[in-house]
Amino acid sequence: MKIGIIGVGNIGKTLVQKLSAAGHDVKAANSRGPDTIDPDVFANGGRAVTIEEAVQDVEVVILSVPPTSFGKFAPIIRSLPSETVVIDTFNYYPLRDGRIEAIEAGQVESLWAAEVLGRPVVKAWNAIISDSFAKKGAPAGSPNRIALPVAGDREEERQVAMALVEDTGFDAFDAGPLAESWRQQPGAPAYCTDLTLEELPGALAAAEKGRLPRRRDMAWEAVAERMDGPNYPDGDTIVRLNRALYM
Repeated sequence: MKIGIIGVGNIGKTLVQKLSAAGHDVKAANSRGPDTIDPDVFANGGRAVTIEEAVQDVEVVILSVPPTSFGKFAPIIRSLPSETVVIDTFNYYPLRDGRIEAIEAGQVESLWAAEVLGRPVVKAWNAIISDSFAKKGAPAGSPNRIALPVAGDREEERQVAMALVEDTGFDAFDAGPLAESWRQQPGAPAYCTDLTLEELPGALAAAEKGRLPRRRDMAWEAVAERMDGPNYPDGDTIVRLNRALYM
């Protein structure tokens, strides 16, 4: 497929590498220009372009940017053809992003994103930490392969996103409409806990919406206090912490 990726942070750069390795035609952009993207991002293929070029003549656009940037990109996303699938990977952390009042009032994160962007989105690749995403992909059928939830209101768009999730080395699980995607938000049992396809449905079902914000903030603070010290937690430690707090 022809794919444009906006944002080449920890998740975005791994998306470029994995989707290029899987044979997709990938373009990637950031807000600072193509010359600022590390060439190592394109070790498996793909190319750096401007944001405007990233969304031209593509079948899928993946937004891997913080929610504070959504308003800036909204005019570009709104101008896309209706058949273009838009996937968002973002997660809301008020201690990092500042308060978004609609989400604080209970609006589901990706419903807020769809409203700001002015078009439907699919939520995917948000429920895995960057370390696990980069290192723990496995071929289909591998034992204990990690599964990722995919939510969206249009079944055909969910199917596209699920196929791409599989191409990045993870089992894809159909998590239903965006209104239910709070079950894969920070603080939920399915969020960044590296579950298998057998474990994931139960974790999604067990989520309690009212408990998510407190658990999310506790995990953020626990990791943040170690970020500047010599004991910065590795990926497996963060997964264990999430399991202890969220499950």
